Amino acid sequence: MTANFTQETFYETLRCHGIELSDKQKQQFDVYAKMLVEWNEKMNLTAITQIDEIYEKHFLDSILPSFVFDISGSLCDVGAGAGFPSIPLKIVYPHLSVTIIETLGKRVTFLNELVKALALEDVQCLHARAEEACADFRESFDHVTARAVANLPMLSELCIPFIRVGGSFIAMKGASGHEEVAAAKKAIRVLGCELRNSSDVYLSDGSLRVNVEFVKVKSTPKQYPRAFAKIKKNPLRGE
Repeated sequence: MTANFTQETFYETLRCHGIELSDKQKQQFDVYAKMLVEWNEKMNLTAITQIDEIYEKHFLDSILPSFVFDISGSLCDVGAGAGFPSIPLKIVYPHLSVTIIETLGKRVTFLNELVKALALEDVQCLHARAEEACADFRESFDHVTARAVANLPMLSELCIPFIRVGGSFIAMKGASGHEEVAAAKKAIRVLGCELRNSSDVYLSDGSLRVNVEFVKVKSTPKQYPRAFAKIKKNPLRGE
């Protein structure tokens, strides 16, 4: 990627991966970026407020996994914050069915207004904790994504129970990604997944993005996920 990333670089990068955005999709990203900056003045949504940076470090970053992993059908985004990665993925792949689970009510308010402004269909935004929402959505999604939510041993327990057997868990990590994968080996195995693929990408400022795909090979034992306090106090770490 170039050292001078712009909106046009974003379009060109997608084009290089076979994704040609329509005028409607470009407009949706434009509205998204502007709403993010506007709402960020009222609530803490992002530390990234320059438009070109939003296009690379939020929009492109959200779409990167789809360059390597097949993402289709239904997707659950755990701890989506301001909608990453699920909303950029939904804009690029309109046929995705998206469910967002977010613990902060203010962010859910933003997400609902965003979905309305972008005229997105088949997107639901839930104000809930992942470990509680799992009771209603256990093993019902093709994919679960999470970006910058928690360390991988904890994150695995919050996300994997939502995935159907045969589906995938896509963890989006930074420079510590490979170390986290090593620390989460026990969690991944106990919860019913196997490592399938990983992808390292450097952004224009040299920062590393490590995207990891785990495939679900068997049902998650019924005792997981545990209450969050237990997950935090005693995460499934180790080999």
